[in-house]
Amino acid sequence: MQGLDLAALPKVQLHCHLEGTVRAETFRALAAKYGLELGERADPARTYAFDTFGEFLLLFAKVTQTLRAPEDFARVARDYAADAAAQGVAYAEIFVSPSVWTFFHCELDVRATVEAIRRALDETGAPLGIEVALIADVTRNFGPERAEASAREAVGLRDLGVIGIGLGGDEANYPPEQYERAYAIARDGGLHGVVHAGEAAGPESVRAAIEVLGAERIGHGVRAIEDPGVVAMLAERRIPLEICPTSNRLTGAAPANAAHPLGALDAAGCVVTIDADDPALFGTTLLDEYRFVAETFGEDALVRFARNAIDASFAPPAAKARLRAMFERSRNSEPAGRIS
Repeated sequence: MQGLDLAALPKVQLHCHLEGTVRAETFRALAAKYGLELGERADPARTYAFDTFGEFLLLFAKVTQTLRAPEDFARVARDYAADAAAQGVAYAEIFVSPSVWTFFHCELDVRATVEAIRRALDETGAPLGIEVALIADVTRNFGPERAEASAREAVGLRDLGVIGIGLGGDEANYPPEQYERAYAIARDGGLHGVVHAGEAAGPESVRAAIEVLGAERIGHGVRAIEDPGVVAMLAERRIPLEICPTSNRLTGAAPANAAHPLGALDAAGCVVTIDADDPALFGTTLLDEYRFVAETFGEDALVRFARNAIDASFAPPAAKARLRAMFERSRNSEPAGRIS
């Protein structure tokens, strides 16, 4: 079996939250800048510690509280582009969460902030060979009306590289059915729709994301494995799953002491892609996730998942063709016997 230099393999990233890429030292520095008390999180060993999914959501909110001005987001975007390029990411569609930003900082100018993010991504990413599109996350916790307003806002940001909306937040208490109108607004406005489902809630959430919201991709989706009918639907309709192994284990979406469901989902014919979710908060990277998959499920599976990510992206056809060519050139030039 040919060995792969995973670091050099051109990658497509489809499930990563910009706010979840904030380096721990940046989080502490911004908290100090704004006088935000961190308590035990001031300890570098505990900065991003959490024990439950609920605690993780509170941590995500705490990080967002330190992002108070466009220049703060630009700093994070520059760091993201540099870190992603160093891991071989050539194209990415990353989540941003304007509804969370303005929940904590109602005076924040969303358009100016997205402009700052766009400029930082382009100025840092282009020289490093990475192109980044944005997906505006609609936060469940704020209810359907706010979601609909967020969808309209996202449509108005298309000129800044916003290509879709997502649905994050508390899946267990805010089911997809509440957000049908928000997704219709986004779709009518020319945006793609992806949905977090099958993470904190079961397969019924995945089914509703597909049948009610028209999800083009499912974020996580690992709990679909609990219902063979939902697995069959995913496989038949070729709806990609954005699976994040470390995140799934730490949030409890996948059992920590058993095989990750991605293998069974792949075997059932589902379109699996691999990602890192909130890499800084989870103490991982996309490259780490690739290594885990290659070591656990084999290089052939990893290559299949990486190709799936190219096909599952919303990149234009010409860009997909270019990404496929880059990927195949990289595979064909690798020395044998190497997984690094």
